[in-house]
Amino acid sequence: MSESRTDTPAKPAYPVTERVQEALRISLRGCEELLPQADWVQKLARSEATGTPLRIKLGLDPTAPDIHIGHTVVLNKMRQLQDLGHQVIFLIGDFTSMIGDPSGRNSTRPPLTKEQIQANAETYYKQASLVLDPARTEIRYNSEWSEPLGASGMIQLAAKYTVARMMERDDFAKRFASQTPISVHEFLYPLMQGYDSVALKSDLELGGTDQKFNLLMGRHLQAEYGQEPQCILTMPLLEGLDGVDKMSKSKNNYVGITEPANSMFAKILSISDELMWKWFNLLSFKSLDEIAALKKEIEGGRNPKDAKVMLAKEITARFHSAAAAESAEADFNNRAKGGIPDDIPEVSLSGAPLGIAAVLKSAGLVASNSEGMRMIEQNGVRIDGTVISDKALKLEAGTVVVQVGKRKFAKVTIA
Repeated sequence: MSESRTDTPAKPAYPVTERVQEALRISLRGCEELLPQADWVQKLARSEATGTPLRIKLGLDPTAPDIHIGHTVVLNKMRQLQDLGHQVIFLIGDFTSMIGDPSGRNSTRPPLTKEQIQANAETYYKQASLVLDPARTEIRYNSEWSEPLGASGMIQLAAKYTVARMMERDDFAKRFASQTPISVHEFLYPLMQGYDSVALKSDLELGGTDQKFNLLMGRHLQAEYGQEPQCILTMPLLEGLDGVDKMSKSKNNYVGITEPANSMFAKILSISDELMWKWFNLLSFKSLDEIAALKKEIEGGRNPKDAKVMLAKEITARFHSAAAAESAEADFNNRAKGGIPDDIPEVSLSGAPLGIAAVLKSAGLVASNSEGMRMIEQNGVRIDGTVISDKALKLEAGTVVVQVGKRKFAKVTIA
């Protein structure tokens, strides 16, 4: 790999055919930015003219083992480009995870151990394969080229970017202004992510809007190493169930892609009518024309719930199966009518008679006795379908169906 900038000959212009224009429309669907768009069009045109697939890179640091549907926004775009015939590269940042990505953070992220990274990476890719086609996905680890770089190579790499440019990064600038510590090793993260693009000869790199600085670093370093710079495509961050904050487990506004089908379906159905259309655009595999036609029907008087059910079934089927999605819809409708699901957990308790709050907690229906008491006060607890209002109630030996709220059930046997 060359380590100095080289002059490149003028590139021939390739015809922008109808297929190229369609590929551009697919690329732009739901995206925040595509930079530079003119360069991407020419890459697409060259690919069609020469029959050479473009190399599409997505780098992910396995900082946690599980992903939610917010993470799949970028994966969906990868799948769309994969279906156009391009080579997608699922890059696992096992080396960069040991540095810690400072993107959007107001403090230094603690690095992970190799064991944590490996365990998370295996789970992460298994889940991502529910969106990507594994048979057509190249899996790489950036330790392949980052570790052999060594101290000498790292110093040469660091010489290709200035501290002043690094401090233009928003999160670094804010932390510096507020006198919040910035460790020197954090400057290495965007450099190493950018070097990934050099090692992989990437044509396009995808990421969330919070990754723009790192993606642009890839363009800069490719030019420094004499390569054609990659284009970058950023996708918006998906608002969670509350419609306000970015989807996050810490905000408890997420839909996990491995959670039960019934829970997934019900959560998606709970989003607002307004948020539904953004989710359609970013998460559905329906065409834009299909979504526009559906939206017109809703504006013409059709019940918005019909569209939401379509979205919930599509996403649930993607991560489970069509049969599971149908079953989840039936379960939701049954609960809405006050019915009892078929698949409720069974719990055995001893020590009859037992106080109702203790039963609710032991059955996993509430987190604490005090929460159980609050639910009883709010008429949110039923025993065999009857609302319970007595907080001092004790349950004798026997089997009952206990319900908390609309969705939590347990068949409890007390001995």
